[in-house]
Amino acid sequence: MNEIQVQMIPGSPFARSVLIALEEKSAPFRLVPLSPATMRTPEHYAWHPFGRVPAIRHGQYCLYETQAILRYIDRIIPEPPLTPSHPQSAARMDQLMNISDWYLFQGVGNVIGFQRILAPMFFGRTPDESAIAATMPKGRVVFDELARLIGEQLFFTGDTLSLADVLIAPQIDFLKQTPEWEPLTAGVPNLRAWLDRMNARASMQATTWERVTALAQAA
Repeated sequence: MNEIQVQMIPGSPFARSVLIALEEKSAPFRLVPLSPATMRTPEHYAWHPFGRVPAIRHGQYCLYETQAILRYIDRIIPEPPLTPSHPQSAARMDQLMNISDWYLFQGVGNVIGFQRILAPMFFGRTPDESAIAATMPKGRVVFDELARLIGEQLFFTGDTLSLADVLIAPQIDFLKQTPEWEPLTAGVPNLRAWLDRMNARASMQATTWERVTALAQAA
């Protein structure tokens, strides 16, 4: 198949999800790297009119929004499947993907991750401790619910990897770099064990911030 071009910023959990899916499928891809300084340019808006990442081009076909991209990859490269065949398991996957976008990222990851990692690194700003403290109660609710939903399963929808795992793992792995990781996960050992299993996968190891930065520099 034609290689898929992935426009992304190294370190973006959403972009990493796309790369993980492509790695799981052994699909050819090429990075089109951006930096925060180049996200508001006409060239980027041609890929994504809302100025975000990731976006892909596959031949003449363009697509943005991470969930749409992940489902597209799973449809055009059916093996190995990343969507459960059972309707209830597939519905659970969809639910978890929305939890990731609307509750794990919005109001938790985008606050803690920005304040602890992105603000100091890219903007030279000191973390806003009050903003972080204010989001911790929501973070505990999200982590507790994710732990409840995975239970003792290997992955979020059962014994095999799904798009839910592919989308959630980079978000949680990003938060693992912050001091808030320990209080958020102290009571959810099953979620920590799941992330350990995910980080042992070749697709996760191939898409670390360091590995993707090296690929972006070589692009």
